[in-house]
Amino acid sequence: MSKFLSASLCLALLTVASTANASGQVLSNDLSKCRSGPSTLVQINGVKNASGTVRVQSYRATSDEWLGKGRWINRIELPAREGVMTVCVPLPEAGSYGIAVRHDINNNGKTDLRTDGGGMSNNPSINIFNLGKPSYRKTAFSVGDAPRTISITMKYM
Repeated sequence: MSKFLSASLCLALLTVASTANASGQVLSNDLSKCRSGPSTLVQINGVKNASGTVRVQSYRATSDEWLGKGRWINRIELPAREGVMTVCVPLPEAGSYGIAVRHDINNNGKTDLRTDGGGMSNNPSINIFNLGKPSYRKTAFSVGDAPRTISITMKYM
């Protein structure tokens, strides 16, 4: 991956990093909550190493809410584990959602463009000429009344 693409993704994830005081719900990673009801089981591939924290946040897939400061619904934070991680994200109801993942390698609570990684539902490509966040349309997926599994590939510089 080019450094421009990785930097673009990290810049888009700055919003995710800056929502520490948001009003969403912080949950533990309880895989049993993805056995029934609206939820998504997120398989995170390519976690670079076991340093720091991985943060997974869900958003409604609308232009106003996707990556909007304080607009996340649920957040799961857990210690990073190299390789593949699986996270359960309960959702309030059937609908269209987006997921953002950030790996804060040094656990400083900030997005460090040269080290931290990130990923989003549907693994959108990032336009290097538009350093803003990818459209909610590129990251949206539908969840019904039953759990759904998605896969997100992490991107690093």
